[in-house]
Amino acid sequence: MADKRDYYEVLGVEKTASDDEIKKAYRKLARQYHPDVNPGNKEAEEKFKEINEAYENLSDPQKRAQYDQFGHAGAGGGFGGGAGGGFSGFGDMGDIFDMFFGGAAGGGAQRGPKRGADMRYDLVIDFEEAIFGCEKNITVSRWETCKTCHGSGAKEGSSPVTCPRCGGRGQITTTQKTPFGQFQSVKTCPECGGKGTVIKDPCPDCGGTGRKRVKTELKVKIPAGVDNGSRLRMSGEGEAGEQGGGKGDLYIYISVRNHPIFERDENDIYMEQEINFAQAALGADIQIPTLEGKVKLTIPPGVQNGAKFRIKGKGVKSINTYNKGDQYVIVRIVTPKNLSAEQKELFRKLGETFGDVSVNKDKESTKETRSEKNPKEGKKFFDKIKDWMDE
Repeated sequence: MADKRDYYEVLGVEKTASDDEIKKAYRKLARQYHPDVNPGNKEAEEKFKEINEAYENLSDPQKRAQYDQFGHAGAGGGFGGGAGGGFSGFGDMGDIFDMFFGGAAGGGAQRGPKRGADMRYDLVIDFEEAIFGCEKNITVSRWETCKTCHGSGAKEGSSPVTCPRCGGRGQITTTQKTPFGQFQSVKTCPECGGKGTVIKDPCPDCGGTGRKRVKTELKVKIPAGVDNGSRLRMSGEGEAGEQGGGKGDLYIYISVRNHPIFERDENDIYMEQEINFAQAALGADIQIPTLEGKVKLTIPPGVQNGAKFRIKGKGVKSINTYNKGDQYVIVRIVTPKNLSAEQKELFRKLGETFGDVSVNKDKESTKETRSEKNPKEGKKFFDKIKDWMDE
């Protein structure tokens, strides 16, 4: 196909679909379009190839992350790993045959080394640690290759032997007679589990599995600029594989604790700063906390509640770049409480200069109306405050 369809569209799932949802959708479609179910149907065959290509890329966490970021340009090689296609490389093909044909896969059972499973670790870090980066020590419990038998599962001095039931093929063939003739099926050997070998003298440390559950301490380097939901990949730090197979990967999912002052919006930082009436009316130079220490911020005269100021370059550094966001300061004007008698009197005098303002005085409410001869008539609120302060 010259123009590839979106892999999520091919499987009929949302981009937020879980691994189980993707797997379920794949199995359903694979059963529907399998060539054995549609013999001679070229359209079904092409559809089956498209489904397998989509599943290969979306079932692997690393390939899926690359596809989500770069689309088909970041997909891991396409169907079958290159031109020519084929049906190799899809770990769930045996499951499809088991579900639809009762195990009659026709090919060899899965044998030899098997890659270990990927793992997930949820890590909570502080706000500053996410901004500037840090190193964390974590402890994971994972399957590791048994050091006593080096993964063979056999006791020292012995080795696995050929399975007597399947003769080393890893499969057994059964034949059933039906009204329509004989039906032959091939299933995984229950004796050796498809390995083709059995262990007569198992390793005493791992019980013949070749792996042991071990708690391991790892050092995780958190890059500067990570945020809630960021995912870090530690290659080869997952579960050990079977029969000498490679290790899986460890994925670190980041959660960031809230900060008492700052809030983050992508690479920008927001905070609120309280100021009093005098600072709002007359302006002021105040010290503002940032992620890198305090800086001076000039509040202009007559600032209104909710005004926003930008401090350039005091936000968060983008991951793997030198670009930084900004810090925004939201001004909140605070009404004073518990005034002294002198302060109350000053505010009463100030209120009287404004006119059309009710001012409580000795528990009695008075109201003054501006006179046309009032020299302060027509002036703005904060201009009047400055005039009064200058008197």
